[in-house]
Amino acid sequence: MNENFNENPNQNVTEPGGTNPATAAPSTPENVEKPVLREEEKKWAMFCHLAGFALFIPLFIGQIVAPLILWLIKKDESSFVDDQGKEALNFQITMTIYLAIAAFLSFILIGIPILFLLVIFDIVMMIKAVNAVTKGEYFRYPYTLRLI
Repeated sequence: MNENFNENPNQNVTEPGGTNPATAAPSTPENVEKPVLREEEKKWAMFCHLAGFALFIPLFIGQIVAPLILWLIKKDESSFVDDQGKEALNFQITMTIYLAIAAFLSFILIGIPILFLLVIFDIVMMIKAVNAVTKGEYFRYPYTLRLI
C-alpha cells in the first residue's frame, strides 16, 4: 500500500491562503470583518439621530427637517451616515404620524397617556441609537415605517 495515503482527505489540504478548508471557520456575518469607520462618520451619524430632539422646537416639524438636512448634506460622503440618516429620518416621520394619531385621540382622553408614552419612547430610542452609532454599529429603530 501507499504510505502517503491519508485516511482523512482534508487532513493536509490547504487553500492558497494557507488555510485548511476543513478547519476554517465558515464565512458568516458574525466573523466577516467589518470596515473601520472614521470618527467623523460616527459623529455625523450621531448628529442625525440627535436631530430628532428638534421635536421640542415649536411647530413640531423640526424632528423631520433637522435629520433631513443633515442626511442630505452628508449622504454621499459615507454609506454609514447615509444608512443611519435614513433610519433617523424614517423613525422621526413614523413618530410624527404616531404623535398625530395620539393627539387626535386625546380628544377622547385616551390619547393623553399615549402621547406621554410616545415622547418617552422617542427619547429612549434616540439615546439607544446614539450609543450604537458612537460604537460604529448600525442601529434599527423598532416599529418604524421604512419610507425612504
